[in-house]
Amino acid sequence: MKNQKKRPAKRPKSYQRRTKKNWKQSLTLWIAVILMLTFCFVLSLSLLSEHYERPLEVAQVPQSELFIDEIAPHAKVIQERHNILPSIILGQAILESDWGQSQLAATYGNLFGIKAYGNTDKVNLGTSEFVDGKWIEIKADFRVYPNWQASMDDHALLFVNGVDWNPNLYQGVIQATTYQEAARALQAAGYATDPNYQEKIIGVIETYNLNKYD
Repeated sequence: MKNQKKRPAKRPKSYQRRTKKNWKQSLTLWIAVILMLTFCFVLSLSLLSEHYERPLEVAQVPQSELFIDEIAPHAKVIQERHNILPSIILGQAILESDWGQSQLAATYGNLFGIKAYGNTDKVNLGTSEFVDGKWIEIKADFRVYPNWQASMDDHALLFVNGVDWNPNLYQGVIQATTYQEAARALQAAGYATDPNYQEKIIGVIETYNLNKYD
């Protein structure tokens, strides 16, 4: 009689079901753990990002403050030299150059829209003029400056020296003791064609408290 090989005993079906069930439970548990770790990782990155971004947001300075900080010291120098109120210089620079962002100011250093005559560095650009009761667009030559400080110096000399046909045209601006008086003198001298120029200058000065530099 030949020896017969013994077949391995089959495990009960109940054991197989338990094993399969345990495997599914383990897989579910591992998936839950992985998802939890992923969530914690993403959350930590988000919190870390906020931690480093907040100081940058606090440190940001408005464009208006940066512009004023840039030119206010030289406006004080001009006051000492020529007795022109810094608030008027700053107010005009803001109004004329749109906070230094106009093409004439940003590219050509001209903060005040000073026109160019004769043989000097200049650029021809479009501008708005108030003529015969309405605004019109024209082309005009404007002075080109190496920097804003040079533009401020030339602007001050215009007030000091006046124009060829009237050297005393802007003496009222120099002699003014308040920004209101200086703004009225600018309007009376015809510095700008805008009929509301005086009110606009005063409005800018009062909105940004520029008279604190006077």
